[in-house]
Amino acid sequence: MNARSPAAKPTRIRYQMLFLVFVNVVINYMDRSNLAVAASAIGKEFRFTPVQMGLIFSAFSWTYLLFQIPGGILVKRFAPRVLYAISLISWSLATVLQGFARGFVSLFGLRMATGALEAPAFPINNRVVSSWFPVQERASAIGVYTSGQFLGLAFLMPVLSRIQLQVGWKGLFVITGLIGIVWGLVWYFFYRDPLKHQKVNKVELTHIENGGGILDSQANDQAKTAFRWTDLREVLSHRKLWGIYLGQFAVNGALWFFLTWFPKYLVDYRGMDFIQSGYWASVPYLAAFAGVLGSGFLSDYLMRRGVPAARARKWPIIAGLLLSVSIVGANYVHTPGWIILFMSLSFFGVGFASITWIFVSTLAPKHLIDVTGGVFNFIGQLSGIVVPIVIGFLASGGNFAPALIFVAVLGGLGACAYLFLVGNVERVTVRIPLDLND
Repeated sequence: MNARSPAAKPTRIRYQMLFLVFVNVVINYMDRSNLAVAASAIGKEFRFTPVQMGLIFSAFSWTYLLFQIPGGILVKRFAPRVLYAISLISWSLATVLQGFARGFVSLFGLRMATGALEAPAFPINNRVVSSWFPVQERASAIGVYTSGQFLGLAFLMPVLSRIQLQVGWKGLFVITGLIGIVWGLVWYFFYRDPLKHQKVNKVELTHIENGGGILDSQANDQAKTAFRWTDLREVLSHRKLWGIYLGQFAVNGALWFFLTWFPKYLVDYRGMDFIQSGYWASVPYLAAFAGVLGSGFLSDYLMRRGVPAARARKWPIIAGLLLSVSIVGANYVHTPGWIILFMSLSFFGVGFASITWIFVSTLAPKHLIDVTGGVFNFIGQLSGIVVPIVIGFLASGGNFAPALIFVAVLGGLGACAYLFLVGNVERVTVRIPLDLND
């Protein structure tokens, strides 16, 4: 029977495509966090101060942020199969080159290159999920691929620590970069958009389209529309969208602490052994993994049970942001177990709040989802610049407690953004009329 026949049983190709995205996210975050694992060794070799280390940690986000809106435009114009492969292989090559850095300037520059080349990744993830998954499955799908950043790091932290112990911090960058180059080729050979995949049948396509999935024929129609500056003005003119932008800044603020300073905090400020810290550091990532999966599936379950979207979508995020405030408890305990407990509770909250991408496809005007995603990630990634640098200054006197208070305050402010700015969960109405002659 032909795979496209309506009588055929529904295929589940969308889950295979989701697995490919999941691995992409694991590699994406491996190449963001390998610096955190190597930070103590790099700092000692080059004699970096905490402020210099904060600047190195932030370097990725300077260009990652600047290229978010251009990245969103690229996603609007080019197919995910090609653009993701180019992006993944290129940033992985920059990762390899970090193993040959000779000081502050070269390492800072290569981290900036990595950030620029990773910029299209999450807008592509959002486009892939919007294409392959109906609305009622989308939060779960986002939860699955987002969990890759936590599950991957939970198991990779001890592995990366062992790799560095065996081959040094330079070898760590070379090995992690080579892994990404190989996987970029795998992505190119196996990923296809829904209407171009030979094994997806009509039943699955109908399920996706009837559920609000944006099949690639529709996406291509949108991609052919030239970018207009009025599109950017439109997605910056809605209070609801500003609520999710600021909320993303808060979620990413806590995340960037764990991606940058956390291992160094355990080793240099709490006196843990380097290898021991790798195992301890994996526990909060497992907690975050449980949080993001639990949030995605809970949100979709509540939607299926008829719970209004304002509660089913918003409340897990608000609850997670409020729980992330518990990080401040680590200031008042001294044993590794209690420190990791508070870190795990906080990072579970970050994971529970990490289905925020669902609001890009839910609230944004349909023809501006990619541009909205670029702005959303742009503002969210400001935290990747602000948080590592601020922590560097706050910890420069040898006391890390003010830094943890700072991270906790961000979580509380993010919860307020969802409570008071987002309001009802409904697609925003376009204020700037479309120019049909543009």
